[in-house]
Amino acid sequence: MKFIVSWTLPQATYRDALNKFLASGGLPPANIKMLGRWHGMDGTGFAIAETDDPKALYAWYAEWLEFLPIATTPCLEDGDAAAVLQSLKR
Repeated sequence: MKFIVSWTLPQATYRDALNKFLASGGLPPANIKMLGRWHGMDGTGFAIAETDDPKALYAWYAEWLEFLPIATTPCLEDGDAAAVLQSLKR
């Protein structure tokens, strides 16, 4: 399953988060595939991650909670979303 993982980098934790990111690369556990990650110039960012292991996703998420507010949302690609929408009665 794919997830959108988004965050905001508060000024109060900027230096600590920066140091953690530079030291670790912010990589997920082995059983999570990060399909891409983007950093906005306003301190926001998001990654697309794929996993069938919600505990691993939670562990990755928990590593960063002291530095960043994070939101994680399951997501579908267009074709899968269209299939669901087509099945709805109109």
